Amino acid sequence: MFQFLPYLLKGFWGHRARAMLTVSGTAVALFVFCFVSAVQDGLLRLTQDKQAQRTLVVFQENRFCPTSSRLPQDYTKHIAELPSVTGVIPIKVVTNNCRASLDAIVFQGMPAEKLRSSRELNLTAGSWSAFEGADDGALVGQAVANRRNLSVGKKFTINEVTVLVTGVFQSPTTAEENLIYTHLDFLQRARGQNSVGTVTQMEVHLSDDADVDHVAATIDAHYRGGPVATTTRTKGMFQADTLADLAELIGFIHYLGYACVGLVLALVATTTVMSVQDRIKEHGVLQTIGLRPNRIFRLIVSESTLLSTAGGLLGIGAGLVFLSFTGLAVAAEGVTISFRPSMDLAITGAIVSVVVGVLAGIIPGIQAARTKIVTALRQAG
Repeated sequence: MFQFLPYLLKGFWGHRARAMLTVSGTAVALFVFCFVSAVQDGLLRLTQDKQAQRTLVVFQENRFCPTSSRLPQDYTKHIAELPSVTGVIPIKVVTNNCRASLDAIVFQGMPAEKLRSSRELNLTAGSWSAFEGADDGALVGQAVANRRNLSVGKKFTINEVTVLVTGVFQSPTTAEENLIYTHLDFLQRARGQNSVGTVTQMEVHLSDDADVDHVAATIDAHYRGGPVATTTRTKGMFQADTLADLAELIGFIHYLGYACVGLVLALVATTTVMSVQDRIKEHGVLQTIGLRPNRIFRLIVSESTLLSTAGGLLGIGAGLVFLSFTGLAVAAEGVTISFRPSMDLAITGAIVSVVVGVLAGIIPGIQAARTKIVTALRQAG
């Protein structure tokens, strides 16, 4: 139908106010759809990552907010001796807000050598040597740095913790770009406290052939009668349980995405129906010069598809730019969901735009194709 593109564009220009309103309405709906999809993708990436299913998190039993979990650091010695355990990382977590927040700051303190070997951090500024050489040094995620306007060499204080930025990093795990990594012993002494010897949680890495459930049960059974009882879960399950309330809300807004698709369908279909009614005579004339009804049908479907695709691409583009530059994330109890754009998200949005445009044009297209030439000319006259 490319030969009819000038005709379609001329029709849009003749009713440019209506066309622009339709395109802008479609763009807004697809922008919201893009944002909702990014939230859902962020949750799935966080809880269903393969590595997260092979890593255990040991937390104090019946504790939720990181500030309430206090495990003896020497638990790492016993856990490291268990079969199938390849490494144990003691982690101290400090956050400025345990409730759901769009601007939560989460510090994670761990030994520098453990941090370097267990996390895939690509330093875009600063250096590892500077971090290792500064007691109050911090590696700041790119998202936090952009949100708080932080750069290497700058000191800042959040929640009574003052650190020196010695590096800014990017990570394949986008949620990590909302974290700030510090030295374990520094964070244990921060905020005027002396919690040396205690940590918030322990991250247990397992071999590929490990029985994850058995190892978790063994750890909890050993410390059930100990000084501090533990709850051990896979990292994915730990994050899913921590974000349970947010996950329910995200599941609910899933329907908002469907509503946006329905809105686009109704909007484009209404505009196309109005266009067909306004141009009955034109369609009659097209049939008199030799266009068969199926060509008229395809012409109408092409018109609705062009409208929907134009608005959809505009909305998706705006959504991807917005997500890229804002670095939005939501955190609860020290666990962060990152909203990041992706090629899959762009492709899905584009496909939705095209499919909705085709569906929106079917009924108006059938109506236009079935109109008799004499009837069309008489109604127009």
